[in-house]
Amino acid sequence: MKIVIITGGSRGLGASTAIECARSGMGVIVTYNDNPGKADEVVGAVVAGGGTAAALKLDVGDTGLFPAFRDAVVAQLTAWGRLDFDYLVNNAGYGLFNPIAKVTEAQFDGLLNVHLKGPFFLTQTLLPLIADGGQIINITSATTRVATAGVAPYAAFKGGLEVLTRYMAKEFGERGIRANSIAPGAIRTELGGGLNGEFEVMLAGQTALGRVGEPEEIGSVVASLLSTGNRWINAQNIEVAGGYII
Repeated sequence: MKIVIITGGSRGLGASTAIECARSGMGVIVTYNDNPGKADEVVGAVVAGGGTAAALKLDVGDTGLFPAFRDAVVAQLTAWGRLDFDYLVNNAGYGLFNPIAKVTEAQFDGLLNVHLKGPFFLTQTLLPLIADGGQIINITSATTRVATAGVAPYAAFKGGLEVLTRYMAKEFGERGIRANSIAPGAIRTELGGGLNGEFEVMLAGQTALGRVGEPEEIGSVVASLLSTGNRWINAQNIEVAGGYII
């Protein structure tokens, strides 16, 4: 059984990714920060479907917690009869809408820690546990291509994560570990407070397919990219956005 770790897997894109990966036969470890109940719901859904799943607490914005998280991962893997895992999906994140002129240093640092520093050092911490031939997927954003007023720090750090993805592919290639990033467009999630009617209509009008995306439409792409059928895709950023502002 292949095993995937999905950060921020208790809701939204992470939860959908967990469900889709489980449907593909993977064992799933999801992380949550402050909502264990939602994480338990995801685990329950996977188990109800005949899959294998577990939830572990992790604040991706606090690197000091990473060694203890690694130990918790080892314990869970041991319970499943494994010493390593196959795939890491750096998904955890949150949104902030604020123009550059009003962004505080605390807001800037919070976004930096979760969206760039966290994935960097979490990957570093877990790298010895990733099996040769595994894969890392970093969830970025279409806002790295299309400038959207009010999300400058978020988009900047997601852009940094895209660059980091290529460096991961370069440096981990000798172990056969691939690294790719997926950039969602407008998706119906709770990120940044979710979508209201007027905002959704605007985003749908800017998308070639005439609507916003659903979380499972990202999760299914992640699961597909992790399959052996896509084993020659490496160091790529794949936008999954229905044709957003083209």
